[in-house]
Amino acid sequence: MSAPHEYRVIDSETVFEGHVFSLHRDTVAMPGGGDSVRDVVRHPGAVTVVALDDDDRVVLLRQYRHPVGRYLWELPAGLRDADGEPPLETAKRELAEEAQLAAGRWSLLTTHFSSPGFSDEMVLAYLAEDLTDVDRPEGFVVEHEELDMTLERVPLADAVQRVFDGDIRNASTVIGLLAAAQYRATGAKLRPVDSD
Repeated sequence: MSAPHEYRVIDSETVFEGHVFSLHRDTVAMPGGGDSVRDVVRHPGAVTVVALDDDDRVVLLRQYRHPVGRYLWELPAGLRDADGEPPLETAKRELAEEAQLAAGRWSLLTTHFSSPGFSDEMVLAYLAEDLTDVDRPEGFVVEHEELDMTLERVPLADAVQRVFDGDIRNASTVIGLLAAAQYRATGAKLRPVDSD
């Protein structure tokens, strides 16, 4: 799917190695000659889940996000940080951990790069339907900001309006909600659930 290109990394230096991401300084050969330095955040990727119940309500979580210093309304989501875990399994695990739900039907809505100007983070947004209540996975411990997290079920149309009202600002949540609404409205053809 990616178009061929003539850009080539000729040097890469690890500037920072963190718990979740790392920062690299890449020197890139330009196709017209010369080179340029780019700072790149390498990220394991993430998943987000539009969980819709039988009444067409979507599960939203209110969670404090330190980098922006405020609470944000978000979809259940999480990092792809479990070694070797397929993204759909990550989505299923995150839905159980954060919303105590499982889904009988899964679809892939979108794959998107959250901020490709400086990061390689790719987020897969899933639609989860036919929801049932489940216990949190064994061994999962609710801690840190998740202790303060609240959950609401909101009609999908109301959640979409909250995007336009500026109440919902998390990029993956905005993308997931708008994609789900468009899919529901038009029956758009979705890719196989195991696509990337």
